Amino acid sequence: MTGDIERREDSSTDEGMDEGMESPVAGASATSVAEQAHLLVVDDDKRLRDLLRRYLQGCGFGVSLACNASEARRLSSTLRFDLVIVDILMPGESGLDLARSLQEREGLPVLILSALGEPAERLQGLELGVADYMAKPFEPRELFLRISKILSQQRRRTLLPSRLTVGGWQFESRHDVLVSKERSVRLRASEAKILRALASRAGAVVSRSVLAHLSEIKDSPRAVDIAIAHLRQKLEANPKEPRHILTHRGKGYSLQLS
Repeated sequence: MTGDIERREDSSTDEGMDEGMESPVAGASATSVAEQAHLLVVDDDKRLRDLLRRYLQGCGFGVSLACNASEARRLSSTLRFDLVIVDILMPGESGLDLARSLQEREGLPVLILSALGEPAERLQGLELGVADYMAKPFEPRELFLRISKILSQQRRRTLLPSRLTVGGWQFESRHDVLVSKERSVRLRASEAKILRALASRAGAVVSRSVLAHLSEIKDSPRAVDIAIAHLRQKLEANPKEPRHILTHRGKGYSLQLS
């Protein structure tokens, strides 16, 4: 099995990356997508790391490299990244464990790039909630397009308007206030942060750990459940049968805007 993986990884670099390396994506579209985006590439294959850096920098991205999970953690503790590209098969901690940690603790989107490309292996990665999964060998152009899609989705989520309609309420995010025709309700700081975090990812399931990180609740994910319960008391017509802040058992919460 190891030999097969090594052959496939050699194929990915020789047949895909080398061909695309001399003509990276260019033009206004590449510049607009890549502007200020900082990527972290985590792979134990030095040649592939270097090829990816050269190609992605040619597309306009900022790129940092790590050879294993430990180095990736060190870099993510000191630098801000917009997306992490992770291999699965690395010495020490696996890429899947690293991906899970980066998503839950730091809320970072992860694209898995691995020689493990069978359906069951892809599903295992996607079930972690990673942003995307690509198998080696791969086309550099496709990698660029998938990265661009993830970053565009992230940016749309962060463009949160000053007012949002949720049910019969207007959430004035600048003042942490819910306003209806009859009254206004001020939210606690933790409640407002969670509502902003959910609204920035409206319709998507956000794990309790990510909500705890984004809302700066330091106690535990359990504190998120308490804040959600308080939010429902203020926001939902029937908190016991919520229509807007939904629970996804074992996964997290989502916000349905109206």
